[in-house]
Amino acid sequence: MKVTVVGAGAVGASCAEYIAIKNFASEVVLLDIKEGYAEGKAMDLMQTASLNGFDTKITGSTNDYSKTANSDICVITSGIPRKPGMTREELIGINAGIVKTVSSNLVEHSPNTILIVVSNPMDTMTYLAHKTTGLPKHKIIGMGGALDSARFKYRLAEALGAPISDVDGMVIGGHSDKGMVPLTSHATRNSIKVSEFLSEERLDQVKEDTKVGGATLTKLLGTSAWYAPGAAVSGLVQAIACDQKKMFPCSTLLDGEYGLSDLCIGVPVILGKNGIEKIVDVPLSDAEKQHLAESAEGVKKTNGLLEF
Repeated sequence: MKVTVVGAGAVGASCAEYIAIKNFASEVVLLDIKEGYAEGKAMDLMQTASLNGFDTKITGSTNDYSKTANSDICVITSGIPRKPGMTREELIGINAGIVKTVSSNLVEHSPNTILIVVSNPMDTMTYLAHKTTGLPKHKIIGMGGALDSARFKYRLAEALGAPISDVDGMVIGGHSDKGMVPLTSHATRNSIKVSEFLSEERLDQVKEDTKVGGATLTKLLGTSAWYAPGAAVSGLVQAIACDQKKMFPCSTLLDGEYGLSDLCIGVPVILGKNGIEKIVDVPLSDAEKQHLAESAEGVKKTNGLLEF
C-alpha cells in the first residue's frame, strides 16, 4: 500500500504522520515544490519510527512525480492556506492552477490511483479534478465533511458535558462557513437524540460554532489548522486502504442524489478499497433540505469561477 501526499506543509506532514503511526501503509511519499522541504519532513518523521513503533517507510521528494509512481491513494493538500479574515472561496485563483497541475501529474504516474482532494475551496477543487483527470467518479473524493463532523462532535460533547466517545454526529453540504449543514436531527449521545438533552437554542449555537470552526482556528493561529485536518485525511485513507466500508461525509460528484447534479458536495458515502462504494441517502428535515439546496447554490457559484 503506497500513499502519496502532495504538499509537505502542516496539513500534509500531519497527514503523513498519522498514516505512518497507524501502520497500515508500506510507504508514504511526501512531495513538495520547496527544495529539500519534503525530504526534511520525511527524515524528521522517520526518526520517530522507533519511538512511535511504526514500520511505514516515509520518503520525500522535491517535485519529482516519478517517485509517486504506482500510488494506491494520492492526497492533494497543496495550495496556499487561509489567512485570518479570508474565506476558502478567495483561494480559488491560485489553488485551481496548483490542483490542476498536481492532479494531472499524479494520474500520469499512477493511472489507477484514488484521489483525495483537501485544497480549498475543497468542493470546487474536487469538481475541477473530475473535469481534468478523467478518473472514474468513485475514485475522486473531497475531504471536508470528515473534518467538519469531527468539529461538530467536539462542540456537541462540549455542550453536553459528555465524553466525545459518547457523541455521534455528521455534517453534510459545502465545506465553507456558510455551506455546512450540521445534521442535529441525527446527532446522538449514546444512541439518544441530542435534542433530548439540549435546547433548540443551544443546538443552534453548536451549529454556528461548528460552521466557523476553521475560521475560529485561523484567527487564533494566524493560518489554517493542521492536526484535525491531517487526522481527518488519514481516516479516509485508512478506510480505503483497509477496505473498512466506513461511512464518512465526503465531497462527491452527484448525479441526481439529494436532488442535485453536476457538482461536488458533502454527502454520506461508504469508503472501501474502490474509493466511494456507495452514496448513502439519509432522510433530512425540511430545514436541512433547504440548507443543503442553498449550500449547493453557493458551491455552483464558486464552480462558475473556474477556468478549464
